[in-house]
Amino acid sequence: MLLIIGYVVILAASVGTYAIHGSLGALWVPTEYVAIVGLTIGGFVAGNTGKVVKATLKDLPSVFKGSKYSKALYMDLLALLFEILGKVRKEGLMSIESDIENPEGSPIFSKYPSVIADHHVLEFMTDYLRMMVGGNLNAFEIENLMDIEIETHHHESETAPHAVSKVADSVPAFGIVVAVMGVVNVMGSVGQPPAVLGKMIGGALVGTFLGILISYGFVAPLAGQLEQKAGEGSKIYQCIKVVLLASMNGYAPQVAVEFGRKVLYSTERPTFSELEEDLKSRKGK
Repeated sequence: MLLIIGYVVILAASVGTYAIHGSLGALWVPTEYVAIVGLTIGGFVAGNTGKVVKATLKDLPSVFKGSKYSKALYMDLLALLFEILGKVRKEGLMSIESDIENPEGSPIFSKYPSVIADHHVLEFMTDYLRMMVGGNLNAFEIENLMDIEIETHHHESETAPHAVSKVADSVPAFGIVVAVMGVVNVMGSVGQPPAVLGKMIGGALVGTFLGILISYGFVAPLAGQLEQKAGEGSKIYQCIKVVLLASMNGYAPQVAVEFGRKVLYSTERPTFSELEEDLKSRKGK
């Protein structure tokens, strides 16, 4: 939503202010619009692998939606981890084997649909719980493996922002290409009256205008939104990591989830009292 609002403000500030003292018709040069859009799409496709193109197209709709990583989601996540670790503490690691092998059918996991709806998060959590049940790795080995997996996830999530950012950098140059083609056309019409030449030169300059406006006004903000979304998506894995490691190091479930709470961004982080009250309220359910 904020992206759309920003686009409206950008158009109002550029095209709107121009309309006060100029003719909007002078900016309507359809062939240049087609050329710039075509060059932009062509450059994006030519400069990326099929995997990157698919990932970018998949991620683009997310910028028009609100963040799913809310305080409520993290409260559910911490409550789920607390319940799982509480069961481990009371009944032993083997007691959660059936839960992690079939989380969708687990009485514990099924109480937190917002968490199990994210396949990647669920897989990350259950994989490391499974390793804990196996008992063949110590906390240092699992922490190292977690760091590598989180780094891999972060690298993959940054693919779309980097690809779109590169497109933003190239669009002004495409605008210049279109403008130069227009100037070449003007040079071939030097015998025309000054009024005609002036219109043609103005049309050629629209290419430069479009390239800069599209780059910094539309594509660059899109890349920024994608980058911020990618950053949000990595935090939930860090939260799971510190909770599980705290448990492996012998901390009680209540203390372990406090480790997870502390790594969250301040905008989504529940207070100690909020988390404590939430955990108490869920016990009676």
